[in-house]
Amino acid sequence: MAEQPLYNQDATQVLSQLRTNGQTGLTQSEAAKRLNDDGPNQLKEAASTTLFQKFINQFKDFMIAILLVAAVVAAFTGELVDAIFILAIVIINAVFGVFQEAKAEDAINALKEMSTPNANVIRDGKEMSVKSTELVVGDLVRLEAGDIVPADLRFIESASLQIEEASLTGESVPVDKVATTLTDADLPLGDRKNLGFMNTNVTYGRGIGIVTSTGMATEIGHIAGMLESADETKTPLQENLIRLGRVLTYLILIIAAITFVVGLVRGKETIIDMLLTSISLAVAAIPEGLPAIVTITLALGTTRMAARNALIRKLPAVETLGSTDIIGSDKTGTLTQNKMTVEKVVVNAEIVDAPAVEDFSGTYGRLADILALNNDTKRTENGYVGDPTETALIAFNESHHRNIDQLFQEMPRLAEIPFDSERKLMSTVHPAPNSYIVTVKGAPDELLKRATKIEMAGEVVELSDDIRAKLLAINSELATQALRVLGFAYKTLDAVPEEMTSEVVESNLVFTGFVGLIDPERPEVARAVSEAKTAGIRSMMITGDHRDTAAAIAIRLGILDEKDKDTAVISGSDLDAMTEEAFAENVDKYSVYARVAPEHKVKIVRAWQKKGKVVAMTGDGVNDAPALKTADIGIAMGITGTEVSKGASDMVLADDNFATIVHAVEEGRKVFANIQKALQYLLASNLAEVISIFVMTLLGWNILAPIMILWINLVTDTLPAIALGVEPAQKDVMTQRPRGRGASFLSGGVGAAIIWQGILQAVIVLSVYGFALAYPVHAAEFEAHRDALTMSFMTLGLMQMFNAINVKSVYGSMFGPQAFQNKLFNWALLGSLVVMAAVVVIPALNPIFHVSHLDGYQWAIVLCAGISIIVIVEIVKLIQRKIFNKG
Repeated sequence: MAEQPLYNQDATQVLSQLRTNGQTGLTQSEAAKRLNDDGPNQLKEAASTTLFQKFINQFKDFMIAILLVAAVVAAFTGELVDAIFILAIVIINAVFGVFQEAKAEDAINALKEMSTPNANVIRDGKEMSVKSTELVVGDLVRLEAGDIVPADLRFIESASLQIEEASLTGESVPVDKVATTLTDADLPLGDRKNLGFMNTNVTYGRGIGIVTSTGMATEIGHIAGMLESADETKTPLQENLIRLGRVLTYLILIIAAITFVVGLVRGKETIIDMLLTSISLAVAAIPEGLPAIVTITLALGTTRMAARNALIRKLPAVETLGSTDIIGSDKTGTLTQNKMTVEKVVVNAEIVDAPAVEDFSGTYGRLADILALNNDTKRTENGYVGDPTETALIAFNESHHRNIDQLFQEMPRLAEIPFDSERKLMSTVHPAPNSYIVTVKGAPDELLKRATKIEMAGEVVELSDDIRAKLLAINSELATQALRVLGFAYKTLDAVPEEMTSEVVESNLVFTGFVGLIDPERPEVARAVSEAKTAGIRSMMITGDHRDTAAAIAIRLGILDEKDKDTAVISGSDLDAMTEEAFAENVDKYSVYARVAPEHKVKIVRAWQKKGKVVAMTGDGVNDAPALKTADIGIAMGITGTEVSKGASDMVLADDNFATIVHAVEEGRKVFANIQKALQYLLASNLAEVISIFVMTLLGWNILAPIMILWINLVTDTLPAIALGVEPAQKDVMTQRPRGRGASFLSGGVGAAIIWQGILQAVIVLSVYGFALAYPVHAAEFEAHRDALTMSFMTLGLMQMFNAINVKSVYGSMFGPQAFQNKLFNWALLGSLVVMAAVVVIPALNPIFHVSHLDGYQWAIVLCAGISIIVIVEIVKLIQRKIFNKG
């Protein structure tokens, strides 16, 4: 026979089963024994990787593997300097990757430390505070408003206890908790009202519960254990680099093979010589600096994002943000302030904006007093604690400089009828001059049923049917504006009622007014939504709130147009009724998802991904974790997010703010643009090297040696390429459409630019070589060839660095306003030019690099040839702008 669920057992059975005392709790010795047996009350973390493992993982990249093979071949054939250079570049790249991964883990661990709560437990009959990780099964835990439920509990005492369980169930409305036994079997999680669940939040009341399970045995622990089955999506950056690596590999193999065969057919070179030539081609073709440049550019992007409250956990996520088409965002706390605020006040049957209320005499004063008196908010050192709605009522009073502490002293609470969900009212009794006053708050329609009079302009008059109808109409009007409406009334008595019943206390009331409350939108979000829209990014709201509330907030934020509120909003029940295929076909119709559970997010993500869109999705609950892993960019909340959601995410918002996502998208676009610039620069340079070596081989000329190619690549692929990674963003970066999942680093004219600029550089290099042979400075053939090779070597190196200026824009002129804003680039270019020239200028370095010392005439040719790349590219770009309206 199956064991009876805890919610179907009475408190005595539960206490007996868990071997604890309902009054004194466990003894300290028993608690210590259980902690030793069962382990700490925390979720199991994935096995951490050591620094060595992180280092080894950096070498799993496809292009890195190619470089390692090239290094081995170079070493095998005696080119030890080449092999050392290649290995050095690979190791530097790996160190950068390990450093960034460790930095991201440190940031997340810091957030974990901040979110570890304490728990108030009863042991040996005494109440004490312990770390939640030290709780054990059988502990008695005392909870009150503001606490986090530290483990799964069965309540044995409950006083108006309400717990918000959105992180587990997705339902944003707090659940009323009871201590009674539930009789229904197979209840869903949200209906187990005598149970509390780990990491949920107490919003109201107080209670005592017995710990029934800890750590991975809790409901949240069960879901955490299921996360391994969720699919992780490769980012567009990873897909791009994999495709690029494969294409380069095939091209390298083909060109090297052709060169090897042609050289042997010509019969002038030995097999070893042609093998070395093929290695030179491979070294020239592989952009060995690219992995390091990409890593550095991404790492710098993460640093800038961290300064704007976006913590990146996985480096490729930086670039992926730049390709985002869709942002699916939770409403509460991300789009809104997660702080209820009084927005409208209704007195004398008229609506007034809350900030405009200044005069608190007469009826306004009466209403303000009731707001404060009929309220369970508690003042602490860290502010107010209690139900968000009640806290907002106190804040409204204080924002108008009312002395509510004096009010509490003069009119203390003598009796009360707590709020319950059936009658939807709460009442309190307080002393007043020569009498007693009953204050009542609750649902406006319920309150108006019990009111017979109304206070208007400081006078109490009969509540007529016309005024009642007008007030109900106002209630409906405020509700359509996404406001939560509360009504307030009072009556005076000669004595405190002996029987505090609803019939006695909550009848013949004097209606005072309404207040309309809302969790207001963050002031910066509307602008961020507009900016995202301009950038071609669609923002969606996903919430557990009612569809009317969700639609009203979405309209205020610009996510939804007023005319679309009936067609662009879909509820969770409607979503359940649709198949994945049907929803995927119609997903672009919806901008607002109301009354949805976190598990619906996976369906939403997959529907957009089927349309080829790059999706960013926010989440804070445990049930959000599968969606965060499925999305191209999973974004967890740093403040309200659970540890499970943070662990499944690519990015953590330190401020839980939607605007931060849009800032991160802007940074991601900048990162992609800068990687494109570096890629264009590197591949155009490498293409020039490959063509030059290939043609030199065909013509029987002396070819550029591997050490020459490595030196050019080391000098040009490091500082200038890194400096391109910190180029300032173009002014129009957030007015361009998303590039889409299918776009690559070679899109947007970059691929074509690489080809024609690479060919152009090769033509200039070969022309310099041919000119130097035709008009030699030295008569001896060996010296003439050595001069020609040196001049072409220097021309290739200098020209590549000058071309770094050109690649700042595919079509724009280098003489634009941003041309020389990047001071790091300016110094990097100057430094690289000096280092490049040093191998020829300094005689001691000439034999190492197989070069000769050039005279002034030869240097003039080299400099003119190098600078010519700027002149020619500027002319071509001008023609492109005129003909194709580019730039």
